[in-house]
Amino acid sequence: MPDVVDAHLQVWNPDTVHYPWMTAANTPLHRAFRIPDIEDQLADEGVGWVVLVQAADNRADSELMLFQALASPRVAGVVAWVPLDAPDEAATQLDKWRREPIVGIGHRVHDERDPDWLLRPAVDDGLTLLTERGLTFDLRAHTPTVLAHVATLAEKHPKLTVVLDHIGCPPIAAQRAGDRDAWARWSAALGLVAQMPNVVAKLSGLATTAGPGWRTEHLRPSVERALEVFGPDRLMLGSDWPYALLEGDSYAQVWHGLRGTVDGLSDADRALVLGGTATRVYGLPFETF
Repeated sequence: MPDVVDAHLQVWNPDTVHYPWMTAANTPLHRAFRIPDIEDQLADEGVGWVVLVQAADNRADSELMLFQALASPRVAGVVAWVPLDAPDEAATQLDKWRREPIVGIGHRVHDERDPDWLLRPAVDDGLTLLTERGLTFDLRAHTPTVLAHVATLAEKHPKLTVVLDHIGCPPIAAQRAGDRDAWARWSAALGLVAQMPNVVAKLSGLATTAGPGWRTEHLRPSVERALEVFGPDRLMLGSDWPYALLEGDSYAQVWHGLRGTVDGLSDADRALVLGGTATRVYGLPFETF
């Protein structure tokens, strides 16, 4: 049985890679973050493996992750980036990476100005390419509209595994402030996308959506809703480190807070969320739970 898997961890270096989302609002993140920075915390938290996920829609970011994978035995897989709206170029790049530990392809859909980017014909061809290559498609859907598009593309590509990061960005901070309407819209949209059997989701990014002073009990309602509609066999836990440091003191604090949301599950169900689902979905190189 493999160790616990952090299914959503990032590395970056703004000195060598361009990250368009880095602004004055997230200045603490404007430095290099690498796996050795948290090696001791990973060990203390019992996290044996990590899946690196792209932090920018460019090749340089993917190359940085692949270098970290080469340097760290903890990296079980990499979710890289290729231009899905240019399928021929994407295929050429994947051919060059055929010996690399790439388990999926991601795209920062929430950074696109076009809210219907996922529905473009060229992107549709790119998703067909991923299906043919046996790779997942990882994305963050930050609004109910984009969540609806996820359901649409999942239905159109039934053999493609779609990985929904951050369980569709639940409005935890709004809920804490008493905004029941925003919560209801997210909950309904998540339920619709979960009806697609080829969609799985990550319990990740919740600390930053919860806002300052969050605690495990603030995260638990969204996790419970995700468990209700997806079940533990379609959910995986991810720290979203280092971005999570915007509302977290350390990797250990964020991971411990997230893990606390699934402590009440049975041993078998908790094992799925903590590693079994990620192992199966990404085809990680060890025996499944």
